[in-house]
Amino acid sequence: MLEAVTLREIQAIFEITDRLGIHREQLVIPLGPRHPGRVRRMPNGKLEIVVEKDGEFAQWLAGLEGEIRKVTSPA
Repeated sequence: MLEAVTLREIQAIFEITDRLGIHREQLVIPLGPRHPGRVRRMPNGKLEIVVEKDGEFAQWLAGLEGEIRKVTSPA
């Protein structure tokens, strides 16, 4: 169980978003993980990435790119 999102987790998320060409200023990453974690487009256009609190971070991270693609792909 993850208690807080630290620089280590944020850097791992940035590796994925950088590779996808998403500017870091367009991201909102709350420091408090929650269950369920989620990725959503906010009304202001920014991408909110809420880290999953339960389970292994590495496992959640492995599915992050797919979740980002779901909310950033044109419908």
